[in-house]
Amino acid sequence: MRRFAAQFDDLARLDDCGRLRRLIPRAGRDFASNDYLGLAGAPELTTALADAIARGVPLGSGGSRLLRGNHDEHEALEAEAARFFGAESALYFSSGYAANATLLSTLPQRGDLVVHDALIHASAHDGLRLGRAEVRSAAHNDPDSFADAIRQWRAEGGTGRAWIAVESLYSMDGDRAPLDELVALADRQEAFLLVDEAHATGVFGESGRGLTAGLAGRENIITLHTCGKALGCEGALLCGPQIMRDFLVNRGRGFIFSTAPSPLMAAAVRAALRVLADQPGRRQRLRDLSQLAADRLEPYGALRTGTQILPLILGDDVRTMRLAASLQAAGFDVRGIRPPTVPAGTSRLRISITLNVEAADVEALAAELESLAE
Repeated sequence: MRRFAAQFDDLARLDDCGRLRRLIPRAGRDFASNDYLGLAGAPELTTALADAIARGVPLGSGGSRLLRGNHDEHEALEAEAARFFGAESALYFSSGYAANATLLSTLPQRGDLVVHDALIHASAHDGLRLGRAEVRSAAHNDPDSFADAIRQWRAEGGTGRAWIAVESLYSMDGDRAPLDELVALADRQEAFLLVDEAHATGVFGESGRGLTAGLAGRENIITLHTCGKALGCEGALLCGPQIMRDFLVNRGRGFIFSTAPSPLMAAAVRAALRVLADQPGRRQRLRDLSQLAADRLEPYGALRTGTQILPLILGDDVRTMRLAASLQAAGFDVRGIRPPTVPAGTSRLRISITLNVEAADVEALAAELESLAE
């Protein structure tokens, strides 16, 4: 196996510093998933799938959307999503990664500038590496840093379009982007604002439309709504002007050369959107549970974020993974997060609050953290 010597050596180095990853089965009470509203196993979605199967919707698409893979269910989902999120158009992708990577590698053009938040998703970084625009990083959640980057680029002779790429709610810190300031900056600079709503869709905004709900319909804003988190399904929807959809269909390699998502999954996402509109009580229960978790877990180091994501930053990789293992052994599915997913020195437990647990589970987790701290 010396052909893989470099790979063996790299894995050994990861193991030595406590960063070797392994797949482990799900077990214990759910404080790790992104199934925030508990929809992944909800009867409303399973019934929608059964109904779709009964009317002949196939499991597989059979090809890319530009070949025979374009199904009526894809078109129906995109039309319904555009109405739901208040956009002119929507385009369905197989994953948030595919949507982010395709968007950022395709829409910004040579001569343009993309300024991204330092903590934006890895999929965005990968898309930017594939693209043709110049790329600069801005300090996390700092509108002045974004403005300075654009101003400096202009001073250096930049004449193209500026694009601002952020998440509305950051998955590892649980904090929100300063969207009002960033919208104002985009307006002043005639820039586009690209907002990844992955962890806000379904949880925040009117009917779960996300933190950009009040900005719907603006021509200079494109939003990404992941379907595999609070919606309990798979895939992602890019919502924005019709020109966005048309251009990605014609130029987006991640869309053109991918087999279309399952038509059955498109039917399930449509059902999830209807649940968001019809069952506001799910969001209220999640807010109440997140508030309880913040109150009970803050004394043990969890940050109060005002969202369903409560990081408990420990710093040391090995200590983080040991504490995660102890919690898992006690029946709590809490995962340790290490670099490069988070910056060096900020390894943490990412405690995620979902409707898959109840108040008693939160109290039990707090009691276990107290016992481990003794």
